[in-house]
Amino acid sequence: MMPAVEVKNVSKYFGKVEAVKDISFHVNHGEIFGLLGPNGAGKTTLIRIILGLLLPTSGSVAVLGGPMTEEKKHRIGYLPEERGLYEEQKLWDVVVYMGRLKNLSAKKAKERAEYLLKQFDLWEHRHKRLKKLSKGMHQKTQLAVTLIHDPDLIIVDEPFSGLDPVNTELVKNMMVAMRAEGKSIIMSTHQMHQVEALCDRIALINNGRIMLNGPVPEIRRQFADNVVHISGRGSFETLPHVCHAEQQNGMWVLKLSDQISPASFLQILATHSNVEVENFAIAYPDLHEIFIRVVQESAKQP
Repeated sequence: MMPAVEVKNVSKYFGKVEAVKDISFHVNHGEIFGLLGPNGAGKTTLIRIILGLLLPTSGSVAVLGGPMTEEKKHRIGYLPEERGLYEEQKLWDVVVYMGRLKNLSAKKAKERAEYLLKQFDLWEHRHKRLKKLSKGMHQKTQLAVTLIHDPDLIIVDEPFSGLDPVNTELVKNMMVAMRAEGKSIIMSTHQMHQVEALCDRIALINNGRIMLNGPVPEIRRQFADNVVHISGRGSFETLPHVCHAEQQNGMWVLKLSDQISPASFLQILATHSNVEVENFAIAYPDLHEIFIRVVQESAKQP
């Protein structure tokens, strides 16, 4: 099966400025894919190229099996970074209207609107004008509009903006459920903890180029600094191959020498009579740390 989205060697010039530089990646069916990068990295340009709103200067994009068509646009849901709905209109009317614009019948648009407004805890507010809704309600309305036509490919830019923890969890659960249904989701956000919790794979873009691309666990392993976390009893700081040791929240944090792997060090622990290990874990950096490290290092490059 072809990927839901396949970007091959895409570049985009605006005059003499190359906003996107030879980018390639793919998004599978039934996957949440994180498209990450600092402001101005080229993410929005790339999303617009995927949606067919911009043409690439070179390279190609296949969406849902081939080039973009008008029919395919009705299979895509897009939540842009810059929101905009009809503030003077009532919530119910706006969501139904957006469903009609996506080729739903009047009956189907109303069925989907009722379902989504109930899912997002907006049903009791359906007769309010949008300008009367809170910021969080606005965000959930935008998401309802994005999903009104039950799209196969969903592209969301900062989907958790303005949401409290309860509604953040609600949206996360919906995204997980849609992935389980086989839908493909491209998520762009600066909330790295949400990327870690939800995304199967990511691409990190900076200055129009891909800096990282792959499964989240593999990328975290790639940036591991040979550090382990251990809880237990004994003098862990005196063990062979320990370069630095400190205690944090009742746990030992040990920096190991480059001559030994965490797995080999665990074997040493198992045979060492002066220590007793209760918990052992390799310390992988979180995506927030990796994001900052990669962006700062790329800024130093000529």
